[in-house]
This record gives sequence, C-alpha cells and structure tokens, in this order.
Amino acid sequence: MRMRIALFGVLAAAGLSPCPTARAAEVPAQTVTVTYDRPERFTETREEKALAPSRASDDYLVTLKTYIEKRGAKMLPAEQHLDVVITDVDRAGSFEPWRGPRLSEVRIIKDIYPPRINLSFKLLDAQGKVIREGTRTLRDLGFLTSDTAAARDDSLRYEKRMIDRWLRSGPDKL
Repeated sequence: MRMRIALFGVLAAAGLSPCPTARAAEVPAQTVTVTYDRPERFTETREEKALAPSRASDDYLVTLKTYIEKRGAKMLPAEQHLDVVITDVDRAGSFEPWRGPRLSEVRIIKDIYPPRINLSFKLLDAQGKVIREGTRTLRDLGFLTSDTAAARDDSLRYEKRMIDRWLRSGPDKL
C-alpha cells in the first residue's frame, strides 16, 4: 500500500496520471501549432549573421511561436485547429553598419524597414477536414504611424501587432 501511494505521489508530482485515459481527457488538444520552414534561410537570420554577428540569435523565433499559439488559441473556436508554417521573417528595423563601430550592431527602426512575415496555414475543423488554407505575407508598411499600445520594451511589438491583426480577421478571412 505504501508503495502504491508513493508511486502515485511521484506520478502526480511529475504531472502524470497512473491512468492514461484519465489524463488524456484532462488535456485539451492544442488548437494552434506553429512550425518554421528552414529558419536558417530567413531574411532576419541572414541579416543578423551578416551585419550583426554578435547579436545573431534565434530566440525571437521561440517568442513568436509561443505568442502565435497562445493568441490563436484565444481567438479560434475550440473545435477548430490552425496549423501555421512560417517560411520567412524580416523583423522591423535593420542594421546600418556604416554608422560606425559603436552603432554597427544596433537595430535602427525606420519606416523603410517594415516588418514582414511569410506563412502558410491550414484551418481544420474538429474532424480534421480543411476549412481554409493558403499563404499570406503579413506586412505593416505603416508600423511606425499605427497606434502603438504595445509595450515599448517589447522588441517584437510590431510583429505581434501584425499577427494579431491577421488572427483577428477571423476564421472566414484568415
């Protein structure tokens, strides 16, 4: 009896259930999944490696993935599933190495460097039937003149606003 209680305690602490079917019923299916298609070829990745090698990082990809999955889950009906494959990212701003060594690796935000995200998607119903699919190029040419209610310290605020606008368009217009 002690062994069974101890085993149950260990499983519960690990977030597991001794009865697999009970656990499966508790976990809702993920309504949005995001994957990246060859992120090493993304415009953002190539620019950072070429113009700001010490700043080159793909941490922004993790943040974008999490953001899209969470926001999409809030905006889609529970019975639908959205699969997003991001094929290119070019964040707002760019590097201008000609400004000198002190500013060569500082991202300069100007209206001539708008954010852009290329993606393909599939919107599925509860049975896995495709409701809508397609490719989109999200771009915000007026990103500096748009209302910036987002936190100024969020380095992905412009990209997140584009994603929100796309998701808010709704399942009928994705």
